[in-house]
Amino acid sequence: MVVVVKPEVPPFQDFLEANRATVYRFLTVAVGSHDADDCFQETFLAALRAYPRVTNGERLDRWILRIASRKAIDHHRAGGRRALPTAELPDRPTQSDDRTPDDELWTAVRSLPPRQRVAVVHRHVLDRPYVEIAEMMGTSEQTARANVYQGTKKLREMIR
Repeated sequence: MVVVVKPEVPPFQDFLEANRATVYRFLTVAVGSHDADDCFQETFLAALRAYPRVTNGERLDRWILRIASRKAIDHHRAGGRRALPTAELPDRPTQSDDRTPDDELWTAVRSLPPRQRVAVVHRHVLDRPYVEIAEMMGTSEQTARANVYQGTKKLREMIR
């Protein structure tokens, strides 16, 4: 008789501590440093609500990145619908204070469509295999590969 032992689900605080850096790094690249905090909080609030239903602690890192991926996509979709309150319009565009080492690249990454951006960040920033990217994005492996390919292709065209 073979007994299958499922890994125990750790307390939520331990789960949060183990995954916070990876999730925050992903969200910083996926939505930008300005909005990463809000998406980070939304991600872990969603995880906290669902955590009592988790029965297997084996792939919690992928599970939380899947939630973060969806929150990043939702953030970008909502961006076009959100009103930005201002007291008065500036005479010229303002520059962001937070500059990344390769600002041209990150600007190009932020201009990608949401699904391509999330797939490219998972693949090239977090170095995740396509199988995991597909699982986290809720797509097939072929779709994950296509999103990474198309996003990388667009980035190459923009950076040239």
